[in-house]
Amino acid sequence: MDLRYELMEGRAELPRVGAVIPARGIHPPYIVVNGYDDEIAPVTAYLRDLALNDSSPLTVRSYGYGLLRWFRLLWLLGVVWEKATEAECAVLTGWLRSAANPQRQRKSAGAAAPGSVNLRTGKPVLRAGYAPRTINHALSVVSGFYEFHAHQGNGPVTNPVPVSPQRRRALAHRSPLEPRPVLGRTRLRQKVADRPPRSIPDQLWDELFERMGCERDRALLEFYVSSGARAEELLGVGIGDLDWAGQKIYVISKGTRERQPVPASPQAFVRLARYFDEIGTPSPDEPLWRTRRGADRPMTYWAMRRVIQRANEVLGTNWTLHDLRHTAANRMANGGKLTLPEVQAVLRHANIQTTSRYLAVRVEEIFDKLTEHYNAPRVERSYPTGYDADDIAAVFGA
Repeated sequence: MDLRYELMEGRAELPRVGAVIPARGIHPPYIVVNGYDDEIAPVTAYLRDLALNDSSPLTVRSYGYGLLRWFRLLWLLGVVWEKATEAECAVLTGWLRSAANPQRQRKSAGAAAPGSVNLRTGKPVLRAGYAPRTINHALSVVSGFYEFHAHQGNGPVTNPVPVSPQRRRALAHRSPLEPRPVLGRTRLRQKVADRPPRSIPDQLWDELFERMGCERDRALLEFYVSSGARAEELLGVGIGDLDWAGQKIYVISKGTRERQPVPASPQAFVRLARYFDEIGTPSPDEPLWRTRRGADRPMTYWAMRRVIQRANEVLGTNWTLHDLRHTAANRMANGGKLTLPEVQAVLRHANIQTTSRYLAVRVEEIFDKLTEHYNAPRVERSYPTGYDADDIAAVFGA
């Protein structure tokens, strides 16, 4: 059977050779090596350009993994990167659509089936394979790699990833305040559902909060849901980033990578004070959020993620850390106290249309109103006195 067909059908695996490793310098912060630990020079040149264009180290790392996957495919097919065509991109797309995602296989016994919906939260469980957004991102990484080398005079003249000049022209100079034009997808690009952000209803939020086993975790949840800070932004806060009098914290914003103030609720600071009563007030050179088991070290994103996962296992839910930010945004946008530009300022959204997505109403949020509607008695038709019943029946029907 043809190897390309086997890959597109998910019946063949890509060889797990090569790696993404930290580089010795800053530009780039990561490099990609092959199975012999030799640096792949064309990839390094592209990642260096990303770093010089002020992409974050995590972005460079993500692009490195995307290109490692691409080169693994080319090595298996025996195609040099300069000779790659749309046919190889089609094989990559087919493999991503049909192959099992190893990140989805680390599930405990009795876990929900991939692609099903959690009945408590209304959130879908991740599918077994690669998500459409992941496939589109993989194609964007490969496309950017070849665009860079075409600009440098290297590689093929034509980008192997299909592009749509009409779509690019339509979106190139569009104002973010204008409605997005309806355009057809480029070949190989996957359809992505535009779902509204998923926040945690109040009753389920109370259950989640009750499952937190210590003041550290309760304080973190209070800060997340009142400030709207992103997961890693809040975990990076130090003792010098706390403004007790002003009721705000300072975070390194993900978008601008600048230190910016974020307001938080009085309850969050009360919980933080209780947390300090347990562990003592950290010194300026110590992390604010620390692990409770093993060596004293800063709490990481993965540790906080595990806190939420343990609560999910007990409650039968599938909340994520980012749902806490969605919950904060939904409460601010629909609470009736803040205007949409004010919510945008708190969340630090570059585009107000991103903030406006939190104004969408979901069925779960109007369940009580729907129940009242369904249980309302049927309105009986009545007519003024003095009219003959036969006349009324003739005019309005029996």
